Amino acid sequence: MGEAKRIVCLANSRKHSGRCVAGKEVLTTGYGQWIRPVSARTSAEISEEERRYANGALPHVLDIITIPMIGATPQLHQSENYVIDADFYWVKKGELSWPDVKQLVDKPAPLWTNNDSTYYGLNDRVKVEAASRLKSSLMLIDPESLIIRVAAEGAEFGNPRRRVRADFKHLGTPYSLIVTDPVAERALLAKPNGEHEMKNTYLCVSLGEPHTDGWCYKLVATVINKDPL
Repeated sequence: MGEAKRIVCLANSRKHSGRCVAGKEVLTTGYGQWIRPVSARTSAEISEEERRYANGALPHVLDIITIPMIGATPQLHQSENYVIDADFYWVKKGELSWPDVKQLVDKPAPLWTNNDSTYYGLNDRVKVEAASRLKSSLMLIDPESLIIRVAAEGAEFGNPRRRVRADFKHLGTPYSLIVTDPVAERALLAKPNGEHEMKNTYLCVSLGEPHTDGWCYKLVATVINKDPL
């Protein structure tokens, strides 16, 4: 084992057959930089077994966790990646209270580069060439005018699957990003199709790995809200 890192968990989103976990480092002087624990596999997702506590419980958003690490493994714009030591359990050290979340919000900055959008999204993707020049891939924001939309986006193309999307403004720029937070997805897919206005909510936004289509996609990795969805 190299060194252990203690983080506040701010992302626990679905990725392949596992999860993408990320958070900010807990230091004696406060909170530090983003850290994304990744597995040693090429696909990098964290399996259920790898992220389990010794008592069998699994991490939740806002848990304070000590994670055994092997070392930093930055990948293009995902400078925050650290490969875990899968031989050791993760250890829960506590939970961050709701009032303290605002301390972790990143200083106002654009969500990387804008002006590229998917068919249903808005400002939700970045060319791989442009992403390779970026220095980060995670951000915690306090969004403006947040609406969560549930819809069967591909219905007109014969795809009835329902999707959850966050529509919001950040620094006055509008965004429409897919939500990959499994807890939020489960709660919102239980509701009828439509728009759901959200208050007292922070968003952890991630710029994903390069796709074979030449794009990196912006995702809402976590919906962190004060009240149950």
